[in-house]
Amino acid sequence: MSESLDRKIGDVILELEDVHMHFGKVRALEGISLQIRKGEIHSVIGPNGAGKTVMMNIINGLYRPQKGDIRYKGEKINSVKPYKRAELGIARTFQKVEVFGGMTVLDNIRLGRHIHMKSGIISGAIYSGKTAREEIEHREFIEEEIIDLLEIEQIRHHSVGMLPYGLQKRVELGRALALEPELLILDEPLAGLNLEEVEDMARFILDVNEEEKWKVTCLLVEHDMGVVMDLSDRVFVLNFGNMITDDIPSNVQSNPEVIKAYLGEEDLYATRG
Repeated sequence: MSESLDRKIGDVILELEDVHMHFGKVRALEGISLQIRKGEIHSVIGPNGAGKTVMMNIINGLYRPQKGDIRYKGEKINSVKPYKRAELGIARTFQKVEVFGGMTVLDNIRLGRHIHMKSGIISGAIYSGKTAREEIEHREFIEEEIIDLLEIEQIRHHSVGMLPYGLQKRVELGRALALEPELLILDEPLAGLNLEEVEDMARFILDVNEEEKWKVTCLLVEHDMGVVMDLSDRVFVLNFGNMITDDIPSNVQSNPEVIKAYLGEEDLYATRG
């Protein structure tokens, strides 16, 4: 991935500057700074409890930091509500699948189009003319782009609650893509998946990042180090709320502090020996 860095990476799209987040005496984030550039896959890794999900919650507005700034396309968004951040172009999937189990695959994904709907209450009640055309356009986008990309044509009318976990993950990704985001936050998208499902999900992430029709910047939180190192342009490493490094994958893999955080000090000495 690093060989293509100069070709695909643009200006900074998201920036965290000196971000602090405390919960009582627990210091979840301590002076975190991060720049994500347009077009890249920027991963965040760290042991359990490192502060990764807290960091994602700050980015999409579920938490507001006690100190520090979050900027999106150069504009400070600390006080911007989560739904407004979605309108700005920030979408997210969650560590635990958040889907509507009683609804169909199509209906779940359609919910992601709400920010693009322009029709009002009256025209929607009449359902003719502009409103009908608008719904047809949104339906075509979902079925021809998202359903096709995620290879879920055969289950589009199935109830999501009856689907295997791996397919539910695809549906949640589809709903996030329905927002047509510029920045996509993926919080452990591979958790709970088998090997074949991991390979499929990794392929979908690469497709939405690289294909001309999508070109989505991705912020990936993941524990699968093989996938992280294969997909990422840069890797940001957290440990107990503090940044260890933010570098290209090859440098991260050989960083002694990263190895220590994951393996422990005794194992670090063993690897040196």
